[in-house]
Amino acid sequence: MALAGQTTPANVPSFKLIIVGDGGTGKTTFVKRHLTGEFEKRYEPTIGVEVHPLDFYTNCGQIRFYCWDTAGQEKFGGLRDGYYIHGQCAIIMFDVTSRLTYKNVPTWHRDLCRVCENIPIVLCGNKVDVKNRQVKAKQVTFHRKKNLQYYEISAKSNYNFEKPYLYLARKLAGDQTLHFVESPALLPPEVTIDLEQQKKYEEELQNAANQPLPDDDEDLAD
Repeated sequence: MALAGQTTPANVPSFKLIIVGDGGTGKTTFVKRHLTGEFEKRYEPTIGVEVHPLDFYTNCGQIRFYCWDTAGQEKFGGLRDGYYIHGQCAIIMFDVTSRLTYKNVPTWHRDLCRVCENIPIVLCGNKVDVKNRQVKAKQVTFHRKKNLQYYEISAKSNYNFEKPYLYLARKLAGDQTLHFVESPALLPPEVTIDLEQQKKYEEELQNAANQPLPDDDEDLAD
């Protein structure tokens, strides 16, 4: 479904992708890694949103996500329903160096689900390249409670950049075999990530997935 008033290449399936999360979690940085989206963005002044068209090429053909980035509007307390309406998929982002941004994830999820029912949602823990991580991998349990997909990402190093988009594309297409056949043009990495350390975090995450879920208020208990 194409967005009203937006020109889409003929026959290219396009989807409205909503990105939410606290200010400063890296949502804008993440979207702007994709060069085409930054080049072709447009601004929706009525709701203070930048819309970035991000193209990906799959074995089933081209797909376009219209990424709606709040451009800092979340600072004013909540987002208007106009931002969420007709959303077909979403990314909720928090910053692994800030416990508060993870604690606020349930609020963003609730807001999203109030307007958009049953859409595929990915939870992303950003800034995994930063050394002083505050939210440990094993503490990230919200996605298990709500049956969301979770990825650790580092927008500035492009680490796992494509994974959220691929997951959403597969869900929207109803095809688990869908894959990207070429990489999108991204800005060069601004930082490098310690892959050895990240591998340990991913293992921790895997181990945590086999543990019983904590009570709601225990997500961030040490």
